[in-house]
Amino acid sequence: MRLEDLTTYEIIESRRIEDLNSDSYILRHKKTGARVTLLSNDDDNKVFAIGFRTPPKDSTGVAHIIEHTVLCGSKEFPIKDPFVELVKGSLNTFLNAMTFPDKTVYPIASCNDADFHNLMHVYLDAVFYPNIYKTDKIFKQEGWHYEMEDKDSPLTINGVVYNEMKGAFSSADDVLSREIQNSLYPDITYGIESGGDPDVIPELTYEEYLDFHRKYYHPSNSYIYLYGDMDMAEKLDYIDKNYLSSFDYLEVDSKIQRQEAFAAPKEIHKSYSIMESEPLDQNTYLSYNCSVGSTLDRKLYIAFDILDYALCSAPGAPIKKALIDKGIGQDAYSEYDNGLQQPVFSIISKNADASQKDEFVATIREVLEQQVRDGIDKKSLLAGLNFDEFKYREADFGRFPKGLLYGLQIFDSWLYDDNSPWINVEANDTFAQLKEEAKGRYFEDLIQKYLLDNPHRTVLLLEPQQGLTEKKDEELKEKLASYKASLSEEEIDRIVRETKELKEYQEQPDNPEDLKKIPLLKLSDLKKESEKFIYELKEHEGVKILHHDIFTNGIDYISFVFDLKNIDAKYLPYASVLKKVLGMLDTANYSYGDLYNEINIFTGGLSGAISTYTDSDDATRFETAFEISVKVLHGNIDKAFDLVQEIITSTKFDDVKRLKEIFGEQYARLQSDLASAGHQTAALRAMSYISPAAYVSDCVSGIGYFRHLEKLNKEINTEAGAKEIIETLKMLSKAIFRADNLLVDITGTDKEYVGIPENSKKFADSLYTEEINLGKLDIKTTKKNEAFKTAGQVQYVCRAGNFASKGLKYNGALRVLKVMMGYDYLWKNIRVIGGAYGCMSSYAKNGDSAFVTYRDPNLKNSIDVFEKAADYLRNFDDDDRTILQYIIGAISDLDTPKTPSGKGAYGLTAYLCKAKMENIQKNRDELLGTTKETIRSLADYVDAFMQDECLCVIGTNDKIDEEKELFDDIQQLVNR
Repeated sequence: MRLEDLTTYEIIESRRIEDLNSDSYILRHKKTGARVTLLSNDDDNKVFAIGFRTPPKDSTGVAHIIEHTVLCGSKEFPIKDPFVELVKGSLNTFLNAMTFPDKTVYPIASCNDADFHNLMHVYLDAVFYPNIYKTDKIFKQEGWHYEMEDKDSPLTINGVVYNEMKGAFSSADDVLSREIQNSLYPDITYGIESGGDPDVIPELTYEEYLDFHRKYYHPSNSYIYLYGDMDMAEKLDYIDKNYLSSFDYLEVDSKIQRQEAFAAPKEIHKSYSIMESEPLDQNTYLSYNCSVGSTLDRKLYIAFDILDYALCSAPGAPIKKALIDKGIGQDAYSEYDNGLQQPVFSIISKNADASQKDEFVATIREVLEQQVRDGIDKKSLLAGLNFDEFKYREADFGRFPKGLLYGLQIFDSWLYDDNSPWINVEANDTFAQLKEEAKGRYFEDLIQKYLLDNPHRTVLLLEPQQGLTEKKDEELKEKLASYKASLSEEEIDRIVRETKELKEYQEQPDNPEDLKKIPLLKLSDLKKESEKFIYELKEHEGVKILHHDIFTNGIDYISFVFDLKNIDAKYLPYASVLKKVLGMLDTANYSYGDLYNEINIFTGGLSGAISTYTDSDDATRFETAFEISVKVLHGNIDKAFDLVQEIITSTKFDDVKRLKEIFGEQYARLQSDLASAGHQTAALRAMSYISPAAYVSDCVSGIGYFRHLEKLNKEINTEAGAKEIIETLKMLSKAIFRADNLLVDITGTDKEYVGIPENSKKFADSLYTEEINLGKLDIKTTKKNEAFKTAGQVQYVCRAGNFASKGLKYNGALRVLKVMMGYDYLWKNIRVIGGAYGCMSSYAKNGDSAFVTYRDPNLKNSIDVFEKAADYLRNFDDDDRTILQYIIGAISDLDTPKTPSGKGAYGLTAYLCKAKMENIQKNRDELLGTTKETIRSLADYVDAFMQDECLCVIGTNDKIDEEKELFDDIQQLVNR
């Protein structure tokens, strides 16, 4: 069947898009008006998405709650959580749903044809025929509900979205982004919180929630996207016959309104919470925010991303430099959000004072006026353009399918113009036009029009308020206590009964016959062989080169890997500092701003990392490496080698003023990152108590590094401290960047390998040779069991340990256990019943293991769940079909398609870990051979790592104080 033969669809446009190597189609479903776009190509990582325009009218989070709940059972799949069943037993390469300020999107991806069809089937049934109309328990579980265990218990509120958003509202950066958007668009949907404000979510009624679904989740308001190598006509025919044809056209008023431009700029003050002991000074966010045209302007869509780079985001950019030079904040940066009908450009100073507001605005306007008057640095514009174009052409999104990212980007225009889905993803001509425009005054005119003369702008101050979280928590407790006191005996009994009924509903197993309705692949559908790692160790005049012969479309992925064995453990945090400052300081031939531009003109970016690699034959042994990676078109490899050589051999470390700026910026960013990714922070810290490898990682990227930054920010302000820091960085450079520590890693075909040996030899000859004795890397760990208090409203709870130290060897079935824990035992008890937004577990080959929660209203209750995990496994008695689901889910995670750079990284890891294919295959065989008995035997692994009793919690003041006897040490996450 051809698309032209489909009588139920009208083809509006059909043409080749060479930029995406795809045949594109815009279609309309004749009966319902459903909008359809197709990108047909040879990519076997197929993508389907269905989206709806969903502009909310208030901040109850109704769109977000519906996003969660439609995936909790449907007409053809009447179980409580089809989404989880799919995750457990699908070969998906992506499976999720997303709520945006004006739309809700349900994307899936898979390389397996049958699996792709199954996923599409379940998602279509979920959005059009959800079980939300059959029971309000789905709404209560995922949205919000009153909770009382008995009539004497305090009245509380629980719900997954409610707790998720309490976590989101705990992040000052998230609050800032939300308030910026609200400040510019107060009269339209962008002026409210689509995810839900925890203070407002409990105002949402069940009927209002259902009405929202009735209105917006109709084919006439839908946007359907298909991408990849498939029979597009067959897929569209299936969608029509099984779903769209059952509906008639419905006029849905979902148009996204535009905010009328302001007559004059506005100033707005908002608050965020800090701990009582945190200072009010240097804790304010200042932001200068402008509404910049339309996302349907394809040149503007990219142009402001270039201005973001040239004006403020790049090191040494004029606005960033001016603000930092004047001491207005520790970190200055800009953000550009073009995912809205009316995009937003913001300039932000973080960790500033409210009293600096006038100087902040004046400084920005002075610099902007100077840029318009004298012209933007052409090299900076070219660097920004080249960097963005390189990313566009490379289309490497890591674990995320590129078809998925194209689909989400298509919504940036398609949502507002049915006939313009491609304008922002078909960008080669746009880049070419902007390169020409950069020669003239196009970018300067944009500054004048949108950033200087534009009255549609705001100055927003997000100011700290001590104890705001505790105050709001107390107000909520009092409000709930007062409400409970107003209830009759019968009303209290009803809440107690409904609390019990919800728990019974959550704990009740699904009907086995209904579970079987979820489509499932067979074991024979799964690939039996492990993916081969690709590398060949070569040598050129004494330089070791690891070559991965992989097609990269003309790009060289090069890593310079330096062994860190010859430095004492006390220098690990300094090594991370070194990683941060390289490329951010002047060198012999460049100022740091010019250096950054040079990197982005000639390469696709340069980055650093400190990584650990565990010996596959001995879990107690590992290597630590300092890595500098660069990606570059092959014609520029000489320049790439020269730039890396310049950075590591001629950096000027003695610029104290610049070091202060870098330390302050790093501190401000890490301060936010550690709290917002509290699950990762807590897990790394807990494992560092007993794991040398984890200890290294904590020292270079976790709380250990953050504490070191706190110390450096004080020491850099004294003459003696600054001198010691500079001398340490110089010594570390000489100890690390030596030819005898070096491995050059290159991913590319033989064509891309040309010139690598000669450049590698020249590079090695330029490295340090003088004797430097900084000891040996010998790690000593100490169990601490810590709690770190934040001004947030939720917990991140981790129990960690190591099973290998108890004599247990890694088994491939532990990958199955990860799926089971994350989507069965922990999911049911931590998320479904407990109300946390997330839960997960990990089991590394060196034995490091952890249970961890994410945005969790509980603390001790979650630890109790962890404690019972081994008993759950010992009594495991699910059928073979369920075990097959877990196996498929584990294989899906293991076999996530790799990009060319990802394949190279896989080979590098295999080499440094001394991995053997027979062992990797053995682990895969163990995974595929998992049985009921295997799963029961894994209880020993859980018991083994839980015996270590390593506990780390990042959470609220009251919860931590309630359980203070669990901890050896309690401190604030942020000490200022």
